[in-house]
Amino acid sequence: MNPLLVTSTAESTGKTAVTLALARIAAERGREVGYMKPKGTRLQSVVGKTLDEDPMLARELLGLDAEMHEMEPIVYSPTFIEGAIRGREDPDELRERIAEAYDGLAADADAMFVEGGGNVRTGGVVDLTDPDVAELLDADVLLVAEYGEPGDVDDLLAAVDDIGDSLAGVLFNRVDDAVYDDVDQDVIPFLTSRGVDTLGALPRSPELAGVTVSALADELGAETLVEGDGDALVQRFMVGAMGAEEALRHFRRARDAAVITGGDRSDIATAAVEANSVRCLVLTGGHRPSGSVFGKAKEAGLPVLSVPSDTLTTVDRAEDVIRSGRTRDARTVEVMRELLETHADVDALIGGDPGAGSDE
Repeated sequence: MNPLLVTSTAESTGKTAVTLALARIAAERGREVGYMKPKGTRLQSVVGKTLDEDPMLARELLGLDAEMHEMEPIVYSPTFIEGAIRGREDPDELRERIAEAYDGLAADADAMFVEGGGNVRTGGVVDLTDPDVAELLDADVLLVAEYGEPGDVDDLLAAVDDIGDSLAGVLFNRVDDAVYDDVDQDVIPFLTSRGVDTLGALPRSPELAGVTVSALADELGAETLVEGDGDALVQRFMVGAMGAEEALRHFRRARDAAVITGGDRSDIATAAVEANSVRCLVLTGGHRPSGSVFGKAKEAGLPVLSVPSDTLTTVDRAEDVIRSGRTRDARTVEVMRELLETHADVDALIGGDPGAGSDE
């Protein structure tokens, strides 16, 4: 089968979960699977090296022994992009690096899964967008998209045009109940009329809609002041910028929320602890709460995080993290596997089409 490259119309649409879940399904069906992410974009520093978290997760979940530099031949960091703009990166050399790494990984695999970086056009500064990579590797392309309003179809069709004949199909992910019928009855038939195959529409899953407290702490670079249930799921956030009594009423109506407030607002912090519906408390400005807040939080088992950034900056970051969700463990990949097997044409995706992506 041709390699399958999973790309998306925008960042944080679930590419990692889709890619790894498909690879897991293929492995369960007896395939020897391989994985690579040519452009590492979800970066963190590990033992002094900047690495993408997704290949590390893939290696763990798929039982791979490939080296990180093989699975992630290009670290697509801000420093790399700046260097490319200034002419310090050779696109031809980069293409050779990707092709060589791919050949090494594919030698022992009969099903290769390639994860795109960022969105379908990421990599343009070195002529290595996801469609460029698909052409280089002769890969079929699965385009992951979200749908919230009719205007989103414009972005989808633009991505389809970018991909061209390599497109295997479109997969809608995280479709809200409110628009599911619109996707099923209007959008998919419209795409079919334009010659675009839709291979599935996955409903939004509460388990994939947020992040754990531990993951949120990692993403925010927070210090944990009070330990608690790190596996508790945060699906929304609330800002504590009102009076204590109003805050308490507000927090009690929320579910699975993180409260973000200044570390000097002990009244708001106390209200968050007493609400019983809050999953964690994020204190901004580097301030530490009073001893009474510490005591109540420990007694309630409520995680308390502290960040040096101001409240507005923290809110912007938390909104991005909680909105997007992040694939971090086997649980999220297993949930995605179940969604794919229920709501998508997995046979078409796993089997591929040997003729797709070629000029023949």
